[in-house]
Amino acid sequence: MKRKSDDSMISEGEKNDGIVAKLKRRKSLKKKKRQSTISLASLSSTTSAMSCADSIVSADENIPDAIIDNTSNVSSILSPPPVAPRSSSIKKTTKFYKQARINKILDAMADDTDETPTNTPRKKQKENAPLDSPALPPPPATTDTPTLSTTFLPEPPGRQYTISVALPGSICDNAQSPELRSYLIGQIARTLAIFSVDEVVVFNDNPGVRVKGSSFEGVTKKTNSNIAMLRILQYLETPQYLRKALFPMHPDLKYAGLLNPLDCPHHMRATEEAAFREGVVVKRTIKKGKGSFVDCGIDKEVQIDKELKPGTRVTVRMESYKREGKHYKGKAVSPDAPRKELGHYWGYRVRLADSFSAALLESSYKEGYDLTIGTSENGSNVDSTDIRYFKHAIICLGGLAGLEPVIESDETLKETAPQDLFDYYLNTCPNQGSRTIRTEEALQITLAALRPQLTKNGIN
Repeated sequence: MKRKSDDSMISEGEKNDGIVAKLKRRKSLKKKKRQSTISLASLSSTTSAMSCADSIVSADENIPDAIIDNTSNVSSILSPPPVAPRSSSIKKTTKFYKQARINKILDAMADDTDETPTNTPRKKQKENAPLDSPALPPPPATTDTPTLSTTFLPEPPGRQYTISVALPGSICDNAQSPELRSYLIGQIARTLAIFSVDEVVVFNDNPGVRVKGSSFEGVTKKTNSNIAMLRILQYLETPQYLRKALFPMHPDLKYAGLLNPLDCPHHMRATEEAAFREGVVVKRTIKKGKGSFVDCGIDKEVQIDKELKPGTRVTVRMESYKREGKHYKGKAVSPDAPRKELGHYWGYRVRLADSFSAALLESSYKEGYDLTIGTSENGSNVDSTDIRYFKHAIICLGGLAGLEPVIESDETLKETAPQDLFDYYLNTCPNQGSRTIRTEEALQITLAALRPQLTKNGIN
C-alpha cells in the first residue's frame, strides 16, 4: 500500500509538461494537413486555367467587346492566382498560353480601331486596306459666335429705292390692356423688319388731339397713343447695347422687355465684324479737332472724325478692326449708307405726323414720294394691277373703320375722293372670309402681296 501510493503521486509540474507536449503535436499535425489541402487546390486551379487558355486559342477570332474595350482589366484577367511552386514544364506551358492570349487581345484591339465597315471580317479589312492611304484633314472647327478675324467681302450692289408705311396711332386704343398694346406694336415692328420697310409714319387721325413734331415732351400718365406707338417702335429698332443710353425709363416701355426682338442686321453681337456699326457718342474728353468717341458695342470705343454731341446716335463706317492704341478708328456716315452701298437693311426710321395729309404730303426725302398706294376693301384687285417704277413709295393703311373715314376727317383732304388721292387704290385681300381685317393683319397681307412688284420695279 505504501508503494502504490508513491507511484500515483506525480508532481504538478511534470503533469503540465505532458499536456503541453500533446497539444503541440496535435497543432503540428493540423498544420501539415492544411498545407497539403492548399497545394492540391492550387494545382487544380492551374490545370483549369491552362484548359481555359487552350480553349480560347482554338476558338474563333471574335473577341467579346467587353474584353476588347476594357483594356484596363487585361492584366487582372491574365494574372494567375497565387499557387505553390510548380515544375519547370508547367511554368513553360503557362507562359506560352499567357503570351498567346495577350497577342490575340492586342490584335483584336488593333482591328477595332480601323475605320472600315463593320460587316466585313477583320482579317479581310486589314488585307484589303491600302498600304499608304492618305490621312484625311481634320474637319474645320465651327463656332456659333463669329470672331474678329474675318475680312470684308464684296457685297451685291446697293439698294437706292425706299418703302414707307403710314399707320394711324389710334389702333393702339383698341387694345384692352397696356400689355396687349405693347404686344400689338411689337407685332407691327416685326412685320416692318421682315419686309425691309425703311420708314414708318405714325399719323394722328383724331382731329381733337394735336401732336406737334416728334417731341416726347408733354406726355402725362394718360399716354397719347401716337406717342406711345412712336416710342415703342423706336425702342425695338434700336440695337440692344444702345437702349440704356438712349431711352430713359418710361411707363410706355414697361412691357417692352416682353416683346420679340427684331434681330435686324444692325443688331450686332460684340464679336461680330462688319463694315458698319451703330453707336452712341460718349462723354469723354478729347482734343479739339480730333473727333469724338463712340460706343459701338465692342470691346473698345471707336474714334470718329466728327465732333458730335454726347448721347447722339450715329452710324459708323469701321476703317479696320485692328486697334490703334486703345481704340478703333471709324468715320461717321449717313444712316442710309449701308443700304445704298451694300444693300443691307439697316432698320426703319420713325416719323410722327400731325395729320394724314402731313404724312402723305411731307416726306423725309428731298424728292418726296413718287408712288402712293392706298389700301381698302373698296379698291381695285391687287392681282390685276401692275405697279410702275418708283424711287420712294409710301403705303397707307387706315384705322379701325378703314381709310375712308381718315380721309374724311382730315380738313385738307375731306373733299378729295380716295381714288384721286393715290396712284393706286388697292384691295390687297380680295374675297376675304372675315367681315373685318385688323390693321396689323392688313399690314402683313399688303406687304406680302406687293413685295414681288416692289422689289422688281424699284429704281436702283
